[in-house]
Amino acid sequence: MALGDDVLLEIDAEGVATITLNQPERRNALSTAISDGISAALAEIEESDARCVVLEGAGGAFSAGGDIESMVEGIENDVPADERVRALERSTNDLMRTLIEFTVPTVALIDGPAVGAGANLALACDMQLASEDAVFGFVFRQVGLSVDAGTSYLLPRVVGENVAKELVLTGDIVDADRAKELGLVNHVYGRDELEDRVDEFVDTIVSGPPIALRHANRLVGEGLEKSLEQALTDEATAQGIVFETADHEEGVDAFFEDREPEYEGR
Repeated sequence: MALGDDVLLEIDAEGVATITLNQPERRNALSTAISDGISAALAEIEESDARCVVLEGAGGAFSAGGDIESMVEGIENDVPADERVRALERSTNDLMRTLIEFTVPTVALIDGPAVGAGANLALACDMQLASEDAVFGFVFRQVGLSVDAGTSYLLPRVVGENVAKELVLTGDIVDADRAKELGLVNHVYGRDELEDRVDEFVDTIVSGPPIALRHANRLVGEGLEKSLEQALTDEATAQGIVFETADHEEGVDAFFEDREPEYEGR
């Protein structure tokens, strides 16, 4: 299934939705076409029975971040700053809001560079799986810019304020192993095992109870913004919904029958 040629979407029979950024000649930079394509794919997934989303880049790069060509056009054509800000809000910022708040579990598969806004695109997913060839960098300073695409929100929550400032102010590139140490990724896999290990990871999520996992994913994502009392109340409310599902009954039955549950998402 294609959303234009720039972003591809495939949803398989097991409920795995794969979004592929497909501008390898531009290292999948976050052009307007890429941002809009991902947003359109997420909207389609929201209406489907998908249980997990994998976001990946074609051609040996996850995403090289901001669209340098559009930056050059803005300078050469003397596009007013407020107009460029509106464009940023309309494409990249809308995408980041949607991805961060998306309740279907999302997995970034990072193979090659994820830099600038591309690194934030990976962090906006719920989990990050990297190949040994992955590299990360918050390199906005290299083009004379501050941060955007959610850097100031996402990065300190993952690595802490001090490390976030170091990564931003130095623009250092970190390899996959260092990214794992910092918590930027959940797992790093060797080239020869990447496909199998990612499939195993995703299969574990897909085999779970979809309604319950959506609620759990949302609640954990919101947790840092809440008081303890609000978190407890919201968890109880969600359990009240999930108690009524057939999947909960199936899970309990499977536990007592000593078998694997078969969740249907209802």
